[in-house]
Amino acid sequence: MPTLDPALAALREAFARGEAVGLATVVRTFSSAPRPVGARLVLTPGADPADDAVTGSVSGGCVEAAVYHLAHEALAGAGPRVQRYGVSDDDAFAVGLTCGGAIDVLVEAVSPGTAPELAHLLAQVAAERPAALAVVVEHPDPALLGRRLVVSEAGVHGSLGLGARADAAVADDVRGALTAGRGGTLGYGPAAERLGEGMTVLVDVHAAPPRLLVYGAIDLADALAEAGSFLGFRVTVTDARPLFATTARFPHADEVVRAQPHEHLAAEAAAGRVDPRTVVVVLTHDPRFDVPLLAVALRLPDHVRPAFVGAMGSRRTHADRLARLHEAGLSSTETALLSSPVGLDLGGRTPAETALSVLGEVVATRHGASGRPLGETTGALHRPDAPLPVPSRQ
Repeated sequence: MPTLDPALAALREAFARGEAVGLATVVRTFSSAPRPVGARLVLTPGADPADDAVTGSVSGGCVEAAVYHLAHEALAGAGPRVQRYGVSDDDAFAVGLTCGGAIDVLVEAVSPGTAPELAHLLAQVAAERPAALAVVVEHPDPALLGRRLVVSEAGVHGSLGLGARADAAVADDVRGALTAGRGGTLGYGPAAERLGEGMTVLVDVHAAPPRLLVYGAIDLADALAEAGSFLGFRVTVTDARPLFATTARFPHADEVVRAQPHEHLAAEAAAGRVDPRTVVVVLTHDPRFDVPLLAVALRLPDHVRPAFVGAMGSRRTHADRLARLHEAGLSSTETALLSSPVGLDLGGRTPAETALSVLGEVVATRHGASGRPLGETTGALHRPDAPLPVPSRQ
């Protein structure tokens, strides 16, 4: 379930003390921006500048010093502002953004008194309840910059300052983003009209982490669990054999399940615990297990279809597996969704190296990347964040 990142943890600690902090948030990225939309930095001021604490990052270190000074200005009463940093700026090298691209950063001062909706968000996330934050990051009226509302199971807290109707329209779109588990930006007219422009709202989603479902209790499964946890997945290892499916053998997994793989996946999907962010990796190497399992995985409807389905095995095993899947009635369109033999060509042999290969392909697939060495590619090093679905134009 949701966890607080270091910056939000620092924010929560400051709010618990009733203190104000400087908050910087990436609200827009261009080209090879080093950090994604939603990345944040928190300045906790000390009694003396030498005692200041900075947690988080908006640029991987490129412009933190400049943002630090803006955060101090906000704490001194300057008010919220959006500042752009990029190589096109005259002072780009002065602030350090020499890696390419550009970022827009919202810098503001927040406290429990001025931002109670943030306190609500922190409480929801700390209690492992999904929640999403909507923040005005562009508007013709600068007084609305930084206005926010939070959408959670507990309802809507806060306001964008445009009236109940506007709040309701934006909250409805934010619920969609929360369901999808993906944040980003949404565009509206100045009064939150869906057929307009002039207002941009950043949507920051704190949902359950994506799931990594590993089928087959072999040594590679724990290496995948360890690496998957590092990447932010909630990892489940499933095997039908009680002797092998034990928590002692897989200390890095969030849960170990003893069940027939295909029955487990079908039950998880039916219970709504599989979604388009889920990753399925099959390690069984046995057609008695992997063919029924893959038949379930590759035939799930779009709204619960995993983002990635991969299976271990040699090329001969893969060819045999495809034949068996086709014999089971799967179409070529369905089997084309399978990545097998799973993994990038890294030449690794150990479980840790193989896990890196497998999850490297998962990450590349997630971002639509080639997996080739960057020195052999051209264009931006960092891909832009996928946009949120356009709000319904009603």
